[in-house]
Amino acid sequence: MKKPSSKIRDEIARLQEQLKAAEIREAERIGRIALKAGLGEIEIEEATLQAVFEDLAKRFRGGQGVSNGGKKSNGDASTGASPGAVTHGAAQGSTGEA
Repeated sequence: MKKPSSKIRDEIARLQEQLKAAEIREAERIGRIALKAGLGEIEIEEATLQAVFEDLAKRFRGGQGVSNGGKKSNGDASTGASPGAVTHGAAQGSTGEA
C-alpha cells in the first residue's frame, strides 16, 4: 500500500519533466501569438507587459482585470497606457497578416 521513497522520487522527477514540457509548449504558443499581434516590435518594459498580461488573464477568468492595475500605485499610469499600446500593436499585427 505504501510506496517506497525511491518510487516517489522517480514519480516526482517524471512529473517535473511533464510540467517543464507543458510550460515550454504554453510559452511557445503565447509567444507565437504575441509576435503575430506585433508585441515583439513594441518597446515596453517587461514588468509593464506582465501586468497587462495579468489583467488580460483576469478578464478571461471572469475577474476584473483593471482593478488589479489600480491597486499598484506606480503601475496604474503605465498599465493604463499599455492596453492601448497592446491593442494598437494587435491591430497592426492583424492588418499586416491580412
